[in-house]
Amino acid sequence: MSVEAETQHQLNVIFLPYPAPGHMIPMVDTARLFAKHGVSVTIITTPANALNFQKTIDSDFNCGYHIRTRVLPFPAAQVGLPDGLENLKDATNLEIFEKVRLGILMIKDEIELLFQELQPDSLVTDMLLPWTVESAAKLGIPRLYYYSSSYFSTCAKYSIRKYQPHKGLVSDTHRFTIPGLPHNVEMTPLQLEDGLRIESSFTEFFDAVHESESRSYAALYNNFHELEGDYEQLYKSTVGKSWSVGPVSAWVYNDDERKTNRGHKEDLAQESEWLDWLNSKQNESVLYVSFGSLSRLPHSQLVELAHGLEHSGHSFIWVIRKNNESENVHSFLGEFEEKMKESKKGYIIWNWAPQLLILDHPAIGGFLTHCGWNSILESVSAGLPMITWPIFGEQFYNEKLVVDVLKIGVPVGAKENKLVATEEDAGVGREEIAKAVVHLMGKEESRDMRRRARKLSDAAKKSIEEGGSSYHNLIQLLDELKSLKITRALDTPLK
Repeated sequence: MSVEAETQHQLNVIFLPYPAPGHMIPMVDTARLFAKHGVSVTIITTPANALNFQKTIDSDFNCGYHIRTRVLPFPAAQVGLPDGLENLKDATNLEIFEKVRLGILMIKDEIELLFQELQPDSLVTDMLLPWTVESAAKLGIPRLYYYSSSYFSTCAKYSIRKYQPHKGLVSDTHRFTIPGLPHNVEMTPLQLEDGLRIESSFTEFFDAVHESESRSYAALYNNFHELEGDYEQLYKSTVGKSWSVGPVSAWVYNDDERKTNRGHKEDLAQESEWLDWLNSKQNESVLYVSFGSLSRLPHSQLVELAHGLEHSGHSFIWVIRKNNESENVHSFLGEFEEKMKESKKGYIIWNWAPQLLILDHPAIGGFLTHCGWNSILESVSAGLPMITWPIFGEQFYNEKLVVDVLKIGVPVGAKENKLVATEEDAGVGREEIAKAVVHLMGKEESRDMRRRARKLSDAAKKSIEEGGSSYHNLIQLLDELKSLKITRALDTPLK
């Protein structure tokens, strides 16, 4: 085939991520995966967001893959944000969250002009950009709805929206069973996200999201069949078509030293220090503690967590985001850090850590997580059981999947779904935290969980190898998109 004919047949796909790490990182990884399988890929983003992954994209491009970014200015001044604040991870309150969301909406017309200029064969866009289903319809191309969480969370939300089992209960702490699921799963109204528990501005927005999902060509999941096949099937029979092509981080970073700095523009400081500390520990003796990029625990809760970890008697490595808060936060944590350095029982990493590298270290024996989907998948890929501490959004559903369905986790006892916590919100006490750590890190108590986690880790690795479920899905999806491209070309009259 000539170069010209090959280019003619090459798929041209645009990826449009949402500016939050939990959404952006897996989508950029998926875009890279498409490029590595011969697709011409363009990622549309804004300047500060592009900095997080541009080096990786340039490196892929220099290796001969057809992948590039197109950057559109973010209207920071118009929405009242400082220059460079373009990502939800930098939002310290709901007002800033809303301004970032508004900023993305304001460049919708520029994004659509870029769609028209690039003439893609398909759009892969984040679930939180529901208007793109119209953009794809105008271009006469398929829109793939990118969902960066679990099938379980979608199926649970779908069922709760449809049957309203939480309505009419005596109190917000009463338990209800989610109808129509393959497993018996109970929740309380307090654990439901805003917009589902009570009518709010989120209700209307998520109605638009769900409507765009039903009108999309298919959904694309960072998932693998062996992890939650029951819920993948339920999704397909109740919501619509989907493709599982994960875990994408394990796939694109397979034998790749760049996972050290993934999704982060700064070089990692003090690497040898935490690595030396971990190397000095016995296998499976250290708990890794991280709450992701968006969650910010109030000072009172950080105090309880610090005491809980210390009282458990187990070693831990804890990633803490620095808050722009009062001095007492730093004085307490500073003293606690010094104390841990002396006892060698704990190690604190400030702001950001190379999670993939840490989870792969033989000294790590478990993960205390906020139940963000990327963290759960990375823990599963590493074969580690979890302590679950959901904070907001769909994280409470993910906890149910990990604890009740997969049986590879211990709940810490988080009770309320809350995007921004107040200073009084020390919802989980030190005794509960210590108890969960002892349960997870105790070899006898967690033996079956560890066995199940290791089995899922093996399945994750096999799924992305040639002949595996995710590998097969990706090839099948790309073949289908190519067929649609050919059909469209045949249907388009010659000018």
